[in-house]
Amino acid sequence: MGLFKKIFGASDTSKKEEKKIYVQWIPLKTMEQLEAISTLSKTETVAIFKHSTRCGISRSVVKMFEQSFTEDMLGLKVFYLDLLNYRDLSNEVGYKFQVMHQSPQLLVIKNETAVAHASHYDIMAINLKELI
Repeated sequence: MGLFKKIFGASDTSKKEEKKIYVQWIPLKTMEQLEAISTLSKTETVAIFKHSTRCGISRSVVKMFEQSFTEDMLGLKVFYLDLLNYRDLSNEVGYKFQVMHQSPQLLVIKNETAVAHASHYDIMAINLKELI
């Protein structure tokens, strides 16, 4: 196939158009950040995305989430928690916001409360625009 492309050239239809990624991940790595998220949620909506870097479903969902994030959602702060490297912090997120741990998982926090949460592919059903 490579030889044919060299001779005849690659067609424009073979090029995939990449969608711009608007989500601006903020790494969540400390308990202090978790307290800051709680305080911040008193004045604005905040999201926490718990991700397992070894899970195929989690990788798929994080890509889908990135692609669904639009330019008008740029004001939403989205914290990314690598739960394999920060297991204690992941557990504390569950305790603090009264949400049973799952992975992948999205929590939307307002006024120090999880107003929405979902795991696996159900994350895509959360309408973030309505919650911002």
